[in-house]
Amino acid sequence: MEIISRKLAENIKSIVPEHPASVARLQYALSFILNAVFIIVGALLISAFSGRTGGVIAALVSFAILRQASGGIHLKSGTTCVIVSIGVATALSFTPDMSREVLLAINLLNLALVLIFAPTDIEKQSRIPRRFYPLLKLISAAIVCSNLLIGSSIIAVTLLVQCMTLILAKVVKNP
Repeated sequence: MEIISRKLAENIKSIVPEHPASVARLQYALSFILNAVFIIVGALLISAFSGRTGGVIAALVSFAILRQASGGIHLKSGTTCVIVSIGVATALSFTPDMSREVLLAINLLNLALVLIFAPTDIEKQSRIPRRFYPLLKLISAAIVCSNLLIGSSIIAVTLLVQCMTLILAKVVKNP
C-alpha cells in the first residue's frame, strides 16, 4: 500500500512539479484513498462469492460512519488495515438475525461504550478542535441509537466492533 501510494505521488509530482503539495503529503493523502478503495473493492469481491453483499455493505457503511465521529485504534500499516477490514466486514456479514431483546442489549451496550469512550484517538484522523469533542460524542450516540429504529443485527454487531476499537485505543494509549 505504501509503495503504491509513494509511486503515485511521485508520478503526480513529476507531471505537475509546481503543485505546492510535497511528495510526502501527496503520498499520505493517497494512502487514505487507496485504503478505502481496496477495502471496499476487496470486501465486495468476496461478498460476490459469499452471497452476502448486502451484509458487507451494511457493515462497511455503519463502521465507517461511526468511526468518523468516534475515532478508534489505528493499525500500524495500511496493508494490515486493508486485510483486517476486509476480513472483519466479511465475517460481520454472516451475523445471524437476533431476537429483539438481544439486539436491544447490544444497542444499549454500544450506546454506553460511545458515551464512555468516544471520541478516542480522533486527533489522528481529523482536524476537529477539542471543543467539539462533546458534540462528536453526541453524534456517535445518535448513530448508535439509529439502529434502535433500523433494527439490524449486522449493524449492531458492527457498531460493537467499532466500539471495541475505542477501548483498544485507550488501552494501547494508556497501558
